[in-house]
Amino acid sequence: MRSPYNVIRRSLDEFSLYSDRFHRAREPSISSKGTERSHQQNAKIPRKISVGLGQLETSDLKVLLHTKCGASVRMSVHRNVLAEHSRFFADKLSEQPPVPQIEILDCDDVEIYVETVGLMYAKDVKRRLIKQSVSRVLRILKIAETLGFHACIKSCLDYLEAVPWEGEEEEKVVSSIRHLQDDGYGINPILDRVASGFCHPPNDTLSKILEMVLESGEGRGRREMKSLVLKLLKENLLMANGSADISVESLYASCRRCLESLLDLFRHASESAFTDLSQESRGPVERRISLAAGNLLWLVEILVDQHAADEFATLWASQNELAELHSRVPITSRHLVSYITSRLFVGIGKGELLPSKETRKQLLHVWLQPLIDDYIWLRHHYSWLQHGCRGFDGMVVDEGIGRTILTLPLEEQQSILLSWLGTFSKSGDSCPNLQRAFEVWWRRTFTRPPVICR
Repeated sequence: MRSPYNVIRRSLDEFSLYSDRFHRAREPSISSKGTERSHQQNAKIPRKISVGLGQLETSDLKVLLHTKCGASVRMSVHRNVLAEHSRFFADKLSEQPPVPQIEILDCDDVEIYVETVGLMYAKDVKRRLIKQSVSRVLRILKIAETLGFHACIKSCLDYLEAVPWEGEEEEKVVSSIRHLQDDGYGINPILDRVASGFCHPPNDTLSKILEMVLESGEGRGRREMKSLVLKLLKENLLMANGSADISVESLYASCRRCLESLLDLFRHASESAFTDLSQESRGPVERRISLAAGNLLWLVEILVDQHAADEFATLWASQNELAELHSRVPITSRHLVSYITSRLFVGIGKGELLPSKETRKQLLHVWLQPLIDDYIWLRHHYSWLQHGCRGFDGMVVDEGIGRTILTLPLEEQQSILLSWLGTFSKSGDSCPNLQRAFEVWWRRTFTRPPVICR
């Protein structure tokens, strides 16, 4: 005996074919020939399609579905099957006198309506949903709700609980089932996938993630996780309209630990005995310096994105000992420290952080020369991408340094830029190109009319 579901599947395929042709025929034509062809095609499309379910010879009810496009589908069904599975049909069939047929007007989704009625004939509804798409099952769920087909609703929910879905599908699933929460269908196992029932503060979870990334060893996994976490935190910030739920205090606690470790390592690497060691012996310390500086650079990126890097600029500007030791540490070990300085200058130049005038002045006084010492090496060797951050762009860094200088009083600008001019005139590409800042200072000094009379 043929399965009633196979019969309906074949009928649905036929209906879909006719439905597609019908919609194409109704599309407006551009030419008179197109209009004639459309009418000819339309004439060939049946406006009424018949679908039989179960044993056709024993069917005792007609259900007529009318589509908004003018077509109709007539289903030959069985009263007892529909009344047993559907509250909607049970109510209709309980009316007196008995109705010979039931009409459904303006049916939005005829194909799925017919398929859902066909599922009333299936012994195992959930099994029939296997290999269906999530979007199709959501359409079946919607019709099953309309019909009060509880077994189908339950099977659709079981399906949604078991199959993978994410992204746009996730939003559709949640919005399609949320209203069923109070109907006793037990949708919590589905919603648990997107919302935890435990009250773990987000800050605690984020702090744990940051700690795990910072404590990870060297290698591809650490780099990729830094990039991923940085990207996800930026997404959180955008979705939260500039106020992501992350503990700035925990970030600064991590920054201070990294700074302490970095200073200890610089002290060790700056000792004369260290430079006499073989590369094999120096290697572990250099890798630890790179790891500590890379972690600090990553934390700075997060703080900048969170609009919370002002305090770090002050903290960095106070690292006099670290800056003094900088020139005594091999450049292959120290270069990431200059990346940190560069990132702060770029951030100040773009208005991403707003440290005080004293901090800006001290930052230039303490760290500009170490950055100049490393500048040529930075431009030709490393990418910040290796440390989960953006790449080094000499022009962007030059702009950031220049704009930072120009935020200072004119006398301070002159002192820094004249010192730079002496270096640039001798070294050229070996130091930042601050010509744009020099031009602005020149015009302010020599061509701008006096603004204030002192």
